[in-house]
Amino acid sequence: MSDLKSTIESLWQNRAELAVDDVDANRAVLEAVTLLDRGEARVAEIAADGSVIVHEWLKLAILLYFRQSEMATLEIGPFEYADKIPLKHDYQAAGVRVVPGASARFGSFLDRGVVMMPSYVNIGARVGANSMVDTWATVGSCAQIGANVHLGGGVGIGGVLEPPQAAPVIIEDDAMIFSRCIVVDGARVGAGTVLGAGCVLSSTIPVIDAETGQELSRGHVPPWSVAVSATRPRSFPGGQFGLPCVLVIKRLDEGERHDKAQLNSILRDHGVAQ
Repeated sequence: MSDLKSTIESLWQNRAELAVDDVDANRAVLEAVTLLDRGEARVAEIAADGSVIVHEWLKLAILLYFRQSEMATLEIGPFEYADKIPLKHDYQAAGVRVVPGASARFGSFLDRGVVMMPSYVNIGARVGANSMVDTWATVGSCAQIGANVHLGGGVGIGGVLEPPQAAPVIIEDDAMIFSRCIVVDGARVGAGTVLGAGCVLSSTIPVIDAETGQELSRGHVPPWSVAVSATRPRSFPGGQFGLPCVLVIKRLDEGERHDKAQLNSILRDHGVAQ
């Protein structure tokens, strides 16, 4: 894989001179994107120390794939599309359930047991085993979704393809993202965490502990937490306004299973309707 990495990096450096019909270049780019599609490589992963490692060369391969691909008409049953990137196929053999109306682009990876309701997964993204992508949820380019995750209806997981060195959105194993949450701009949700409906989380949104008022991080909800959307007061010349934050209202025991009725009770106790 190191030779392929070097080839992709060299092609990127010389992309201005690259012809769209360069057979050797296109073969290398396709090989790299195919590794992503099969789950044999991934754009980003969490290191042993908890930091995020970004495999930048794979993002470069995706960008080159867009550059080298030409528009084509795709006909699927009664539907017609015009795009550069084909869709994934062979879901049943991969052990993935895809409900009509759902689609995933080639270069994304869906592990065994994934269920896609009418929803969308973009190139470079990875969805872990037994995760649910619920109705009208979207998983943006290069986002990393762990195993046993539930992305509720209408959840928007943002894509982070450029700049290539930027960390993508990461949703760790066993997380539950309630309906209409938006997680973008390289934000991260820890393992086992529950995000209440309508949360907006980006890399600049403060995550605050409700018990202490302490700011825990920007854009990173810690593992095994229950968190909800909130505001914090800020004064401006025109008056005082509430700016968004995410409020951690409860800590769960590590490995604690999510009981939806219990979670709803916790959220109601804090005045948060689901």
